[in-house]
Amino acid sequence: MEWLHNLFGRSPEMAIFLSLAVGYAIGKIKFGKFQLGGVAGSLLVAVLVSQVGVHVDGGIKAVLFALFIFAVGFESGPQFFSSLGRQSIKEIVLAAVMALTGLVTVVVMAKLFALDKGLAAGVAAGGLTQSAIIGTAGDAIAKLGLGAEETARLQGNVAVGYAVTYVFGSFGAILVCVNILPRLMGRSIRDDAIAAEAAMQAGVHVLGPDQEAAAPSLVGRIYEMTDDPQRSVAEIENADPTTTITIERIKRDGKLIDPSPELVLHRNDIVLVVGRREAVIANAPLFGREVFAVEDMELTMFKREVVLTNRNFHQKTVANIREATLGGVRHGVFVVQLSRMGVALPLQPQTVIHIGDVVSIYGAEQDVKRVAATIGDTIVSSAKTDFVYLGAGIVAGLLIGMLSVKLANIPLTLGAGGGALLAGLLFGWYRAKKQTIGEIPGGAVQLLKDLGLAGFVVVVGLQSGLQAVETVRQLGLTIFGVGVVVTIVPMVLTMLFGRYVLRYSNTAIFAGALSGSRSANPAFGEVLDKASNTIPTVPFAITYALANVFLTLLGPLIVALV
Repeated sequence: MEWLHNLFGRSPEMAIFLSLAVGYAIGKIKFGKFQLGGVAGSLLVAVLVSQVGVHVDGGIKAVLFALFIFAVGFESGPQFFSSLGRQSIKEIVLAAVMALTGLVTVVVMAKLFALDKGLAAGVAAGGLTQSAIIGTAGDAIAKLGLGAEETARLQGNVAVGYAVTYVFGSFGAILVCVNILPRLMGRSIRDDAIAAEAAMQAGVHVLGPDQEAAAPSLVGRIYEMTDDPQRSVAEIENADPTTTITIERIKRDGKLIDPSPELVLHRNDIVLVVGRREAVIANAPLFGREVFAVEDMELTMFKREVVLTNRNFHQKTVANIREATLGGVRHGVFVVQLSRMGVALPLQPQTVIHIGDVVSIYGAEQDVKRVAATIGDTIVSSAKTDFVYLGAGIVAGLLIGMLSVKLANIPLTLGAGGGALLAGLLFGWYRAKKQTIGEIPGGAVQLLKDLGLAGFVVVVGLQSGLQAVETVRQLGLTIFGVGVVVTIVPMVLTMLFGRYVLRYSNTAIFAGALSGSRSANPAFGEVLDKASNTIPTVPFAITYALANVFLTLLGPLIVALV
C-alpha cells in the first residue's frame, strides 16, 4: 500500500473525495430494511482509507463543519425563534437526561473495568462525541496535585480513550437516531416530517418543488359573447365583490381593443377572462360560448413575491385590504399566497397582515408591477449566493464561539460549532424579515449542508481512524467495547425516556432532539436527509446548544467521581 500512501501524500484531497464517492455508494445499499446512508458510509470508508496513512489538515474539518452548521441554522432560523417558549421544555429535559445518563454510564463502566481518570474521561469525550470534555477533563486532572509524570500520563490517556471511541461514537448515534428510533416509534422520519410540515402550515396546502395543481385556483378562459349584455367592463368585474374576475383582452371585429373600465361589451366580442376558478365558472353563463386557440388572445401572466413594507396595510385583515383596494389599485392582480417567516398563512378574510409578510401576487406584467410598488419591495430571485452575507454570518458565528465564561473555574463556551449555529439561526431569521438581502438559494444551502457534513465526517475518519485501530491493537477491544456501551446506553435510555415520559409523538422532531442532545452532528445530518425538510432542525438546535454546556461539564465530574 506504499503507492497509495505516496499518492494521498501528494494529494490528500483525493482521499477525501474518494471516501465521499465510495461511502455514498455503500450508503445506498439496503440490507433488508437497514441502510447505512451516505454519512455513515463515508465515515467507514474514511477509516479504511486512513490505514494507509493520510495527513489532512485540521483546518479543512473546521471549515467544512462551519459551512454545514451555519447552513442548517440559516435554513431554520425563522421557525426556531417562533418555536421558543414553554413548548421547548421537553428539549431542555431531554438534553439534561442525556447528560445525566452519560455520566452514570461512564462512571459505572470505569468502575467495572478499572479505567483510570484519563481513560474514563477520554471514553466520555469520544463515546459522546463531545471534544470539549478533553479540555475540561485535562484541566481538572492538572488540578489534582499529582506529579508531573502522572499528570501527563492521565492527560495522554484522555486522548487515547477519545481516539479509540470517537469513530463509533459518531456511527452509533446514526444507528440509534436513524434506524432504532423509527422502529420504536412505528413511523418513519420522512412521514412524520411531512405531517409536521403540514401542521405548521395550518392546513394551507403548499406545493413542493416540481409540483403543480391539476385544477389550479387561478384560470384563464376565452369566451365568445353570445348575448348583448349592455354592461361595461367595470360593471361586470365589480358585480359581485365576493368573487374576483378581470377582463384582460377584448377582440371585436377581428381587432384588439382596450378593455377600459367604461367599455361596453357587445354580442360576438371575444374576451379573455382571468380569475379564481369558482368566480370564472359562476360568471361563465354571462359571457357565452367558450372558445379555444383564438389568435392574439393569449396573455403571459407573471408571479412575483413582494415583502410588505407599506404601513397602511400593517395589522389589517385581508378583508380590510380587499375593501380598501377595490377597483383600480388591485385590478387584474390576485394574491395567491401569504407567508410569514417562511410559514404559509391562510388566505381567509380574518387573517391579519404584518409588516415583513411576503405576498405572492399573480397577474399581467403591468398590473403586477403597479401593485408590487404599492405593497413594498419585490423579491428578485437569483441563483447567486450573497457571499457578503454568508461570510459575515460565519465570521460572526466563529467570534461568538470564542466567547467563554467560567463556572466554578470550568470554562463554558459554545465553541465554533455552537457559535456558527447560533449565527446561522440569527442570520436566517433576519433574512426572512428582510428578503431583499442575503440571498442564498435553496440549492446552495443544500450543497453547504451535504458537502459540509459529509466532508467533516470524512476528515474525522481520516484523522482518527489509524490511531483508533492502532490503539485497539495495543490495548485490546476493552476500551472500544466500553466506548460502544457509553455511546449506545445513554442514547437508548434517553430515547425511552423521551418516548414514554416526555411523550414525543413525532419521529422527525424526536430524532432531531435526540441527535442534538448528544451533539451528534453526523446523526443529525442523516436525520435531515431522511426528513427531506427542516422539521428536525428546531429541536436539534435547542438540545445541541444545551448539550454543548451539559456534556462539557462531564469532564471534571468524571475526574472527580472515578
